Order: sequence, then C-alpha cells, then structure tokens
Amino acid sequence: MTDDTAAGPTPNPPTPFHDLDDYIALGRLGGLALSRDGTRLVTTVQTLDPERTGYVSALWEVDPTGSAPARRLTRSAKGESSAAFTADGDLLFTSARPDPDATADAGEPRSALWLLPPGGEARPVATAPGGLGGILTARDADVVSVAAPLLPSAADLEADAALRKTRKDRTVNAIWHTGYPVRHWDHDLGPDADRRFATSLAGLGESERAELRGLTGPGRQLDEHEAALSPDGATLVTTWGVADPGAARRTILVAVDTATGERRTLVDDPDAEVAGPVVSPDGRHVAYVTETITSPDEAPVVRTGLVALDGSGEPEVVADDWDRWPSALTWLPDSSGLLVTADDDGRGPVFLLTLDGGSGRGPVTVEQVTADDATFTDVAVAPDGAALYALRTSYAAPSEPVRVDLAAFVASGAPGEREPVPAVVLPSPVAAPELPGTLTEVETTASDGTRVRAWLALPADASPSDPAPLLLWIHGGPLGSWNAWSWRWNPWLMVARGYAVLLPDPALSTGYGQEFVQRGWGAWGDAPYTDLLAITDAAEAREEIDATRTAAMGGSFGGYMANWVAGHTDRFRAIVTHASLWALDQFGPTTDAAWYWAREMTAEMAAANSPHRFVGQIRTPMLVVHGDKDYRVPIGEGLRLWRELLSDSGLPAADDGTTVHRFLYFPEENHWVLTPQHAKVWYAGVLAFLAEHVLEVPAGEGDTVLPEVLG
Repeated sequence: MTDDTAAGPTPNPPTPFHDLDDYIALGRLGGLALSRDGTRLVTTVQTLDPERTGYVSALWEVDPTGSAPARRLTRSAKGESSAAFTADGDLLFTSARPDPDATADAGEPRSALWLLPPGGEARPVATAPGGLGGILTARDADVVSVAAPLLPSAADLEADAALRKTRKDRTVNAIWHTGYPVRHWDHDLGPDADRRFATSLAGLGESERAELRGLTGPGRQLDEHEAALSPDGATLVTTWGVADPGAARRTILVAVDTATGERRTLVDDPDAEVAGPVVSPDGRHVAYVTETITSPDEAPVVRTGLVALDGSGEPEVVADDWDRWPSALTWLPDSSGLLVTADDDGRGPVFLLTLDGGSGRGPVTVEQVTADDATFTDVAVAPDGAALYALRTSYAAPSEPVRVDLAAFVASGAPGEREPVPAVVLPSPVAAPELPGTLTEVETTASDGTRVRAWLALPADASPSDPAPLLLWIHGGPLGSWNAWSWRWNPWLMVARGYAVLLPDPALSTGYGQEFVQRGWGAWGDAPYTDLLAITDAAEAREEIDATRTAAMGGSFGGYMANWVAGHTDRFRAIVTHASLWALDQFGPTTDAAWYWAREMTAEMAAANSPHRFVGQIRTPMLVVHGDKDYRVPIGEGLRLWRELLSDSGLPAADDGTTVHRFLYFPEENHWVLTPQHAKVWYAGVLAFLAEHVLEVPAGEGDTVLPEVLG
C-alpha cells in the first residue's frame, strides 16, 4: 500500500459532487493545438447549454509561458472544435455556426471549416454538403486536408449535394450495404462514407471558399481513419481499412500524393493493424502504432512502428523489448526520437524514445519523462524542443494544460540515467473542482503471486470509528486502466454520498506488462475475477472501510464482470451492471465489430465464460442499465439479462411480478449515456439503488429517482 495522495479536506460549503446539477455544469477541457512558432496554445472547453440539455464547445487560448490567464476565442450556439494552426499562424476549426453569407434557402448549417486570423474575425473557408472535419495542416506549407462524407455514387461535392436533396425530398433513409460492418458504436454506417480532400487557403478573399480537391474515392476505407500530413504538405499518410476473410477488417497504412491523389502502400502486415501515424519533421519517416491480430490463445502485442515515407526499406518495430503499449506518438523537432504516451502502473506518463540517427535501426532507449502520478494526452512539442505541452489528468483532477521542461530532463544526465521531471500547470480556462475526499492506492498479491493494484477514493470523514461502505467499480475495455479522470464514470459523486470507491486494475488491464494481459486472455472469468476479489479483500482490511456494507458495479466489460460476480458470490449487497455482456454466444455475432470478438471468442471460451449460464446462482439485487442505441453491446444483452433475472435467477420476481431488481432503460442513449439530464438520471438511479440495499434507507425511498422527469 502506498501513502495517501492528498485530494483536499472535507469542503464547506459542499463540493460540486454533492449536487448533480452542479456536477453536470462543470466545464470540461479537451484537445490541445500548438502554433508552428510555439507562441500560441489552444484548447476546447465544453460547457452546459442554456437549456441544460446538452453541451456546447468553445476554443480558448492558453499562455504557453504561464504568465497570462486563458482567454476565450470563439462563442456561438453551435460551438467550435478541432482546432489546428496553419503554417502562417491562422487558427482553423470546425463549426456548424451559420454562414453569414449563406442564402435564405441554404438549409440547416453543416459543420464547415472556419479560419480565425490573429486579431481578426472568424470566417468560413470551406464547406461540404454532408459537413466536414478531420482537419490536418502542413507544418511548412499552405496545404490543408479535410475529410467529408459523400454518397457512394457521387463523383464530387456538387453531385453529392444533388443526391442528398433527392433523398431528403423523397424521405428515403434506406442504406444499401455490400460489405461489413454496418454499424459503429452508436451510429449506422452509410449511405455516405468519408473521403479525403486537400486545398490551399493562400490568397482566399473574405467571401471566397476554398476549392476542395478530392484525394480518395468512394468506399469504406476511411471509416474511423487516422491521418497526418508531411511537413511539406506533399503527402497525406492515412490508415486504410481493408477486408479480410470472414467478414473481417483490418487497417493498413498508405501514402497519398496531395497533388495527384496517387496512392501507394507503406505498411500492409496481414498479422497486425496500424494506427496513429505521424510524419517526422525532416519528412523521412512515418512512426505509427502497430497492434498484432489476436487469436484465442494470444493477446495483442502493441508496439511502435517505423517506415520510410518514400517507401524505401521495410517497416520495422522499434523498442520491441519495452514491455508497455504505446498509445500516441509525437516526433521531436529534430526527428531524433519520439515522445510516447503509454499506460503504466495506474498512470499514463510521457516517455522519450530515442532513435539511433533517427532511423531506429540502431540502439533505442526508452526513458520516462514525466514524474507526475497522472496520465498525459495531446502532447505537443515546442519548436526548439525545450518544452512539451500536454493535458494532464488523473483521478485527483480532470484534464488541465501543463508544460514539461524537456530541456531540463535531457540535460539531467546520460540516456538511461535521467530522472523524470514534474509538470507545471498552466492557467486553465476551467478551474479544477474541489474533491470531497482523498485518493490513495491499495495493492495485494494474487494467488499466483502477481501484484494487483487499485486506486481507492475515500470520503474525507472516513475513519476507524466511522468506516465507509465500499463500492467496487470495475473498468471496461477490457484492455484499459483506471488511470484518467472520467466524467461518465466518476467516483467522486459516490464519495460525496459517503462511499469509498475502489478502482482496480485486474488481469487484462494495460500498464502492467504483456504477461498481465495474457493472464486473463480468453479466460475472462478466471484471473480477472479472482484479482477483483483479492483487491476487494485488501480494501476491506482497511480500518476506514465497513466490510459489511459493500456493492459492485461496472460498465461494458465492467458490466460483464459485474454479471459474473453476481453469479459467483453473494458477498455484495447490490450490483449495478451497465451496458453489459450477458450471453457471449449472442453478443459475439451481434456486436458492431463481430470479427474482432470472433478472433478471441471461441465457442468453448464463450460457453465457459458466459455469465448467463450462472443466472440460477444470482441472489443479489441487481440494477440493469442499457441504452437502445448501444451497438457495441447491443440492447439484446440487457433485455435478455432482465428477463432471465426475473424468471430464472436465484432471486426471481414474486408471483405478483414484484421484484428487488431494477431496469433503467434509455431508448435514445448509446453505450455511455452522455446527455446531461440522462447522466443525472443515471447517477440518481444508481445512488438510489445503492442507498436502498447498502445504506438500508427506509423501504421505497431508495427507489425514488427524479420523479419530476420519470413520472
């Protein structure tokens, strides 16, 4: 067990976590863009709209030196996002705000490309009938690339507009599919699909629109693609989806000439997929993340790949002996190495991967740069390489902009001997909320000798004389870690009601090495389950915890584990299962990416690890939560679970239909339940259910959930 990490005393007056209306109104930071000269840093802030039914985003500028307060750059009812700087220092963003020069019959505005010059007014510079996004800018040239969805038979944007009008006029929304997949997370795929375009903004008049030059043709190759422009703007590097046998998909890496649209393949490995390409500042190499195709017996291996942009030589894996999974890559300005983020022991530090001569074909060193107990995202490097900027987050604070003295780190010693340095917080557009408790760590040893750890969020007043009830919260994924702030799975709302919340990383979690993932591969009900019980035992041994009042909950894979827990132990008083997998033989073929699960989920694995087989052993009250627009874990899982709980569980409905179980159903929500008022209902429902069964509130009171909106 480690020492407590201070998160503040009990506040007076209460924190925003004591009131759901205050909580959903908190501003939320995301994304970071650095100008070419390193003098401007821009982020996006989401705030609650006036009706309190949605969020609207705006761009804010943060001072990279930390001297000046953050200032707001944009404001509109539609919001702005996806900030990117041009080589000349103009700020580009996307927004569906009304075009001031549009005609009266232009219809509902779609997301367009807007330009905000330093000290000037924002104006639209490019539009597309279906909207556009995916802004990419060249570092050293006036080249911009955007993505726009077009209908399959449209030869260009003009034809696409005509086809869309015909569909709208005839109220047609049917989609003709010729391949797989047909859905993704929470939306249907098609009939349109992304294509890439390039343009120049040089010499564009105030009311002129840039001509978008098509680079790619029809097809689903760019679904969920990730791309980058070379510094000179001559080459677009993008992931490219290809079909594999068995209605499967994987991604390769291609280079597209932005002048001619000519395409050539850079990386096509039948045993791996690629993601997150970034082109080196000298234009010679492309770094990317490579992930091996899984099998029923082998978990994925995630590494950093490197390939020459001109196609010479073979792709290679660098730092293959580093036992961590890279998540995002950022080149150093001199192309000598990469800044890499990766999960690590419940954190997500920045690491420096130094290449030999910038090629990777010699010795490679990997060193941890950041010292903070936190996770870093959206890394950008100053043009002189002296500093890096990022968003820093943890369960002690949501995302905030920081600067890390990279020059001091490099100067602190020889490669392999340098000490990590702490980040400096920059003036943020959003103040970090005060927390209602403290954050600490718990660890234990599993039966096979493996170390298992967790974060533990404790109420400020929890003590041996007044121990807190314990809520075990299981993360999704399953390949993930409880290492970053979440607005949807936020433990501090529960802490504010007196619960201690345990956030464990069991087998299959990332940040603990390949073998830790492999321990649970293809056997979800084994090590992941026993790790959870072991770390719960360790938490319950603390004097501040009341081991007689406990509950468990989880979402997605965490919901699967909650279902598995329910069928294998009676130690918890209540269980909440959100967007959960229930019958694995049913889930595998119906999820939106069935081919992915088919690689791992054999019929034998599904049978051995499916929670529905143990429904008769469930004797714990359960709250089932599911959204109808959840395509990753289809609603059929929740519907079947609910019916079988009431008919076949060890705690079935009474003859008159009454039951201790509850079902919270969202007809228009997805995997996460995101809209502000539905998030309120979600948290209120969970808290009410837990109060009834864990805190033993009077009968019926715990089941009252926002009656003014639920009827």
